[in-house]
Amino acid sequence: MTLTTELLTPSQLDAQYNARARVPEFAQHVARWQGDSAQVRAAGRGRLGVRYGPAPGETLDIFPADRPRAPVLVFIHGGYWRSMDKSDHSFIAPAFNQSGATVVIPNYDLCPAVTIPEISLQMVRALAWTWRHVAEHGGDPRRISVAGHSAGGHLAAMMLACYWQQVDTSLPSDLVTHALSISGLYDLEPLRQAPSFQADLRLTPDDALRASPARLPAPRLGRLDAVVGGLESEEFRRQTNAIRQVWGQARVPVCEALEGLNHFSVLESLVQPGSRLHALALEMLGL
Repeated sequence: MTLTTELLTPSQLDAQYNARARVPEFAQHVARWQGDSAQVRAAGRGRLGVRYGPAPGETLDIFPADRPRAPVLVFIHGGYWRSMDKSDHSFIAPAFNQSGATVVIPNYDLCPAVTIPEISLQMVRALAWTWRHVAEHGGDPRRISVAGHSAGGHLAAMMLACYWQQVDTSLPSDLVTHALSISGLYDLEPLRQAPSFQADLRLTPDDALRASPARLPAPRLGRLDAVVGGLESEEFRRQTNAIRQVWGQARVPVCEALEGLNHFSVLESLVQPGSRLHALALEMLGL
């Protein structure tokens, strides 16, 4: 396993990372997410648009559990850091609310208006806000776990790698000790070389280095569970194996391709009771 993609041309990298082109029915998946999410939001149980920072995209939605001191799932949406919205992912909340977890879904500003390192720092602010305020919404700040899909999987891994006390000495060093990355991207250098992505992401070599979990030291504590759909591209599967290779099995004890799932159906399996991914999420939350 290697972090390099020297044998792939820019056009091949574009094809490998174009998840939508590989799944002709992708629009049906997204429409289902949006429709289900609209129903969740219309039910009125969520506390929507709570501001965690000053930038336009720095808001989050909170879906409290019906119990005090609930474990907290922070779910970070995907969209290649350039599309999608927290409102498209409210459908994540009910399955975990029913199991006793409070769910927090943050937004972030999108490329090219911001860079990926800036988005990573926005997620740091979202997690710090959650630690400070989630008890007001029934969550336990000592039991915060992070999950994310695609670009959100990258950001979830970045939160596990964060040195929290370098951000603010009032934050605990173990603010995040467990993350679940679904079809995550851990090495950004291939995307810097892929023209259709680089047009929006505008990654510099330094950005690709400092915002790539697979090019950072393994976290000093905690664990990352890394999964990918078995039907995803060779590059997505390579990325998942690469983070295990670099961070080691102790930090990445789960590194799996989930059979029969593509880049979109793998996210849907997160909320399907009885699925491997749902079971991993419940284990992460201690439920």
